[in-house]
Amino acid sequence: MTDARLRRGRGSLAVSFFVQGVTFALLVTRIPAIQDQYGISDGLLPAFLAAVPILAGVSSVATEKLVARLGPAVVLRWAQPFVLLALLAVGVGSELWQAAVALGLFGLAVGALDASMNMLGVSLQRAYGRSIMLGFHASYSLGGIAGASLAWVGAHWHLSLFVSYLPVVVVLLPAAFVGSRWYVAGGPGPVEEGESKGSGIAFKLLLPLCLVMTFAYIGDSTVSNWSAKYLQDVLGSSEELATVPYNAYMVTTLLGRAVGDLGVRKLGAVAVVRGGAVLAALGFAVVAVAPGAWAGIAGFTVLGFGLSVIVPQTFAAAGRLFPGASDAAVARLNVFNYVGFLIGSPLVGALGDAWSYRGAMLVPMVLVLVTVVYATSFGSREARYGGGHERPRTVDVG
Repeated sequence: MTDARLRRGRGSLAVSFFVQGVTFALLVTRIPAIQDQYGISDGLLPAFLAAVPILAGVSSVATEKLVARLGPAVVLRWAQPFVLLALLAVGVGSELWQAAVALGLFGLAVGALDASMNMLGVSLQRAYGRSIMLGFHASYSLGGIAGASLAWVGAHWHLSLFVSYLPVVVVLLPAAFVGSRWYVAGGPGPVEEGESKGSGIAFKLLLPLCLVMTFAYIGDSTVSNWSAKYLQDVLGSSEELATVPYNAYMVTTLLGRAVGDLGVRKLGAVAVVRGGAVLAALGFAVVAVAPGAWAGIAGFTVLGFGLSVIVPQTFAAAGRLFPGASDAAVARLNVFNYVGFLIGSPLVGALGDAWSYRGAMLVPMVLVLVTVVYATSFGSREARYGGGHERPRTVDVG
């Protein structure tokens, strides 16, 4: 595989991550508008929101079989446009059944998209021979910031969902199609000493990474769903200031992922993941004891740096652990992304109502801190990227 082809593959996959970041942010940040457009009651809304990650998890498992027949590049090439069209469909209807169909299609498509996108990232990292996975997730974070900004414009100017979504889909749909021409799959890697041999997936070996993925997304969903309410109701901030924590979290997530690959190359995945878990736990601790709004914002900001490195390196570690079946490992691990999302928000809400929201913040803190114990699953101390140790190479591919 030529260096030029690898560079094109890396660039096209980064575009795919960016497009998905924009798309997902446009959906989740306009949930109040979706609720108003379809007349979804407060009692029914959780069922609609839960359906998306549940269907995405089912789709992620099914993608394992589809990728075995077609390859991750083909699945991603068609899943991404489908997600964009499903987003547009969310903005078109007015009846409850139309919302159910559109969100259901979005969930099914996004499960296939997330799984195949990370499969390609893991295999391309293996072909590169060094850590690049965090860079792809940095592109996703950048897309999320762009999508949230576009959503703010739509809400500020009172644009309908269809009017907000249509220009984005018109621009991103052809970009996704064109970029898909250069997707590159690095192929299965060699089985290193101490790694899982054969093509099967031993769930006992994958379980620590599944738990880490779940805990990371419990932390992430806590920030996305409760940071504004926590700042306003617990720390007494204004409504405007309550929007700041999530934005600060997204920015520091982007920054952490932008420099994270360098950290993995210098220190190894285990050290980076442990450091990220400790930082994230510190962030939750600061939030829990914050005397005022700005201290709370500082805690959420630290959280972004800490959590940013965990998820990309978890996918990479799955590829390293099962080098002969990395696609299947990533597909199964991806399900726990949605498990964490489903657990996190209700868990914090229930604890906040029954106990206190300050106390509720200690639960994701403890769960994230457990990652320190499981960090050895991310590779040996010599590992400098998620697909094994860094290989010697005569030409750097960018």
